[in-house]
Amino acid sequence: MTSPRVSRLILYTKDVERMVQFYELHFGYTACQIEGDRIVELIPYAGGLRLLLHPASKAARQGQASVKIVFDVEDVAGFCLRSAEAGLQFGPIHKADGYCFANAKDPSGNSISVSSRAFLSGD
Repeated sequence: MTSPRVSRLILYTKDVERMVQFYELHFGYTACQIEGDRIVELIPYAGGLRLLLHPASKAARQGQASVKIVFDVEDVAGFCLRSAEAGLQFGPIHKADGYCFANAKDPSGNSISVSSRAFLSGD
């Protein structure tokens, strides 16, 4: 049996344009929107998980803590430094079992992380 792959993640947001700018600037995504569709699809430059930005209702709560988007970066410290220069502040860099990571939030309060875990041998 083959398992289906995860290729898209829907993020509900009250500020679609700000989210587009954030993911384009900091993570190299390109926005694509089909005429008449309210969803904006963010496509990563190097392939990977596509983010679908869906306008949230006025009553929707932003930034669910149960989901975190993890971006693979080999040099976490270097990425965090370049991000800070572009206006995105990550928290402290944490060291784990052979890799490191740092956390931040996107403009809608969603948890994001940059991690070198994918670059461990065997991954």
